[in-house]
Order: sequence, then structure tokens, then C-alpha cells
Amino acid sequence: MPLSPTFVLVHGAFANSFSFAPLQAELGLLGHRSVAVDLPGHGFEATFPASYQAPQDFAALAAEPGAIKGVTLADNAARVIEALERARRNGPTVLVGHSRGGATITAVANARPDLIDRLVYVSAWCPVDLPVGDYYAEPEMASVDPMAFAPSLLGNPAELGLLRTNFRTSDPAALATFKEAFGADLTDDEFRTFLNTFQPDESLDAGTEADRAQAATWGTVPRTYVRLADDTSLTPAVQDRMIREADALTPGNPFDVHTLDGSHLRWLVHPGPAAAVLAGLAAG
Repeated sequence: MPLSPTFVLVHGAFANSFSFAPLQAELGLLGHRSVAVDLPGHGFEATFPASYQAPQDFAALAAEPGAIKGVTLADNAARVIEALERARRNGPTVLVGHSRGGATITAVANARPDLIDRLVYVSAWCPVDLPVGDYYAEPEMASVDPMAFAPSLLGNPAELGLLRTNFRTSDPAALATFKEAFGADLTDDEFRTFLNTFQPDESLDAGTEADRAQAATWGTVPRTYVRLADDTSLTPAVQDRMIREADALTPGNPFDVHTLDGSHLRWLVHPGPAAAVLAGLAAG
């Protein structure tokens, strides 16, 4: 009997391993191993200043140093490579990335394709023709306002060396903006519960031209893209564009594409359909 793979799960911006708990529970009940990786400066390595608690001290929070300052995409890739090296001792690995985590798993596959049996992008950045940041200026992302979160940003990113967002705001307009971007199809309680798993700080480095998918390495790994049909944060149009670009880069190894209904976060709050897709990949 072939060995069952270990699913190695990589979170997106402002997130951490905690958000994968419901998915891991579902995978476990389906008989599959998984490990959720905290990228550097995330999870219990994150900075949660006292000024972030209630009542909030905005002046202090805007100046408070953060542990994630200086963390690079290369640092993120190194953390995941370390996890893959350990997981590989137990058999095959399936590397899963969500949202900005797609940039990380792309960098990992560029560097160490030998550690990965399959890449899975779940509404995740797969930079092929452009670096991640440049896609925001493309027509496929025209419906996304890159300044929508600006009122919730704290401090000067250039001075702090990081992005800091006040996810604990009580401003109704800010909360409505977050919900529309991340989980318009969640209940208010589900949305606020997820928002409380977010951390305030994120690194500035999402990659450059050098971090785009490389045909000779990344392109040799079998890959799956799980489209999220109702995602307003990383639109279906840009998801489809990255799939097309990747397939053009390595036409002999195209994406295996699946589509799930729901927003950017629904698949994590209600993980049954996503777990079934992943379990099917393991069986195949």
C-alpha cells in the first residue's frame, strides 16, 4: 500500500497556523496527516503589543516595534523547507498555500522541488509573468481597491519595517470593508471569530521578479489550483490568469483545477468541501 502524504499547510498574510485548525480536524477524520506551518513572525512569534488591547492606544501602537520587521520571502521559504524536510521522512508531501502563502510555496518549489510531490494553491498567488505586487495594476484586479484597508493601517510602514493593521477596530465601516474582502458569505459571528485569529503585523516582502515560478524547478512538480468562485480579495479572474500563465510556462504539466463556492475565508470556516478535494488528491 502506498504511503499516505502529509499535507503541509502555509497561511497567507496576517494569518497563522491557527486558521487551519478546522481543516486539519476534517483531514484527520478522513485519515490524513497534516501540519500547519507558522511563517517567521507569525503564530506565537507574532507581536501583540499591549497597546493593541482594549482600550487601544493608537499613538503607541503606531510606533511599537514588531518581530516581523525584516522578515523576507526567503525566510518564509526556509521555514517551509525545514518543515518539508522533516515531513518527507514519513513519506510523500503535498504543499498547500492560501492567499499570500502562494508566493511562499512558489519560492519553495523554485528552490527545492525534490521535497514536494504536489503543489496546491487555494485562491493563492502563483506569480508567473509578474511579481505578486504587479498583478494589482492588471485588469483582473480592477475590482479590488488596494487602498480599502488604508484607514485601518497604523504607523508608517517604511519606518516600522512592516505592515500593521488594526483588526480589533470597532469602526463599523472598517469592519464592513474587512468582511466584504474576506468573508461576505460568513455570519457576523463567524467573520469576527476569524478576524480575531489575525495578527496585526505582516512583512513587507512579497517577492520580486526573481521569485516568479521557474519552469526548470517549480514547473516539474505536479500542481493543483483550487479556485474560490466568490473571492473578492483575489478575484476569480486573476486566479484564472495565473492558471493560464502557469500552463503556458509548462504546457506538459498543467494545473489540475477544482472550483469551490465561497469567499476568501469560507473554505477554512466550513472546510468539508476543501478537505474532500485534498483527500481526493491524496487518493489519486
